[in-house]
Amino acid sequence: MNILVINGSPKGNNSVTLQTLLFLEKLFIEHKFSFLNVGQKLRYYEKNFNEVEKAFEKSDIIIFSYPVYTFLVPYQLHRFIELLKENNINVKNKFATQFSTSKHFYDTTAHKFLEENCLDLNFKYIKGLSADMDDLMKKEGQNDAINFFNYLIFSAENNIYLYKEIINHKEKKLHQRKYTYSLENKDSSKDVLILSNTSEDDENLRNIIEDFKSIFPYKTREINIREYNFHGGCLGCFGCALTGKCVYKDKFDDFLRNEIQTADAIIYAFTIENHYTHSSFKIYEDRQFCNGHRTVTEGMPIGYIVSGDYEAEANLQTLIEARSEVGGNFLTHVANDNNKDILEELSKLSSVMKYAIENKCTRPKNFYGVGGMKIFRDLIYIMQGIMKEDHRYYKKHNIYDFPQKQKMKMLQMKLVGALISIPSMQKKMKGKMNEYILMPYKKVIDNVKIKRS
Repeated sequence: MNILVINGSPKGNNSVTLQTLLFLEKLFIEHKFSFLNVGQKLRYYEKNFNEVEKAFEKSDIIIFSYPVYTFLVPYQLHRFIELLKENNINVKNKFATQFSTSKHFYDTTAHKFLEENCLDLNFKYIKGLSADMDDLMKKEGQNDAINFFNYLIFSAENNIYLYKEIINHKEKKLHQRKYTYSLENKDSSKDVLILSNTSEDDENLRNIIEDFKSIFPYKTREINIREYNFHGGCLGCFGCALTGKCVYKDKFDDFLRNEIQTADAIIYAFTIENHYTHSSFKIYEDRQFCNGHRTVTEGMPIGYIVSGDYEAEANLQTLIEARSEVGGNFLTHVANDNNKDILEELSKLSSVMKYAIENKCTRPKNFYGVGGMKIFRDLIYIMQGIMKEDHRYYKKHNIYDFPQKQKMKMLQMKLVGALISIPSMQKKMKGKMNEYILMPYKKVIDNVKIKRS
């Protein structure tokens, strides 16, 4: 079969992810592999898509290869998917799958995003493989790659693939502005930022944002990230890991730190496109890697204004919650205009955001946040020699909470384990285990002092 590898990494042939595909090419000589470095040649393909079209025509199976960048595919591959749709490339009877490498930090949301877009394009989609960055160095990882490719060929030969679930979207009505914005009586004591990527023809989102500004009691400022002159997407070069500075000279790292991250609260506003939003948001997210893996906005309340069928986008919902959890942000509300009273939604966002700002709201992280940060914790500890800025931050903020360092607690558990293994003690504690477990909790409750206003 003719295998076309779409290399979405900005590193081109130097991509770690690509090496596994080169490994498979050398093993499976009965299949013909060809490669397009779309991540590295994105600007060329934005002007000339003929090479891509011809490569697709000759292929039987397309493998999207990429490293996971900030919960999703890299900006470069995100933009390439937009180009595929804009150019109406015929993929009838073409099979597609994906192969990614990462440290398994939200590879699930990245894979779902690409899967959903492959189904939009009417590919015959076959489940992909998410590998650890180091898997190719291990025999087990090599076998996983071989098994993945064998299954891919089996599925293609037997016409086994995922079907697209057809969803009938209701036609969205244009929101007409209800209010006239005025600075009168607006509280300017807090810096509240609305970060959008509104296009010139997105009158609907523009009107919704303006009505929110009118409803919200605080004065707001807005940044349209689509208008920023980015010199390019994140290169994954790790230059910032050592210095904290980006290699690009477009001054985005300074802009990010001085104009965005200084805010007291941020409200993100976008229209759903291709199961997320326009790639102008993705280039912004990827370029935030100049902050490394540091949760520099922890404690900041955030909210969203999302135009489109948000309820039908389960992966996007996960993405928004996971971003806030990993970042340690208090997610106030996601205001959505699909089949809802958008003014009521904006009012909810306004009131919850006001409460969160004034009361400095926080909440303990759920699995999305705890699990994500433990992956980063272990990664940074191992790579502290390279990721020096991250390492300093993690040490300062006590993020290195390795359980094996809790020696006293481990000793206590061993003593308890030794005691309850004695038959006489088991008999004495029979039916009272929960009572013993609850003793320290009850002590906390008993010591509660009633707050009187």
